[in-house]
Amino acid sequence: MLLLSPAHLRTIVDAAERAYPVECCGLLVGRTRVNGDLEVTEVAPSRNLMADKRGDRFEVDPALRLALQQRLRGGAGRVLGLYHSHPDLGAQPSETDLEMAWEPQLVWLITSVIDGQAVHTTAHVLEPDGTQFREIGLRTTDWRPYPRRDPVVGSGRED
Repeated sequence: MLLLSPAHLRTIVDAAERAYPVECCGLLVGRTRVNGDLEVTEVAPSRNLMADKRGDRFEVDPALRLALQQRLRGGAGRVLGLYHSHPDLGAQPSETDLEMAWEPQLVWLITSVIDGQAVHTTAHVLEPDGTQFREIGLRTTDWRPYPRRDPVVGSGRED
């Protein structure tokens, strides 16, 4: 499960909408919780190095990743993954994404932007054999389950 704050999700969605009709991109920094969930603690936007060449591709600035890795060295945080947008496409990894993925430990967060409006965000990891992505759960940190309610006696309803 990937967890991020509503503010971090808003940062990504805003970047995706601003970049439209080209792809936005950046890195996700965070830590692994005791239960194995991945918690994003920082969103690091990147200039898309491919934006001027092809609007339907992205490349995170390697200088950003290097700077983050140097800053995080020895601490609990690490680069958990990357994010990018899919202008006028779904939030599923593309064939190009699969070709570009080579680090199975990184999460790929993808935001679909249709006609300039972000409509869906999903998270994926590369299968260890590198042949496909697998979707993983995604929640904001303010998510809470609805409290379980007991059925009302005599209401004729059974929940």
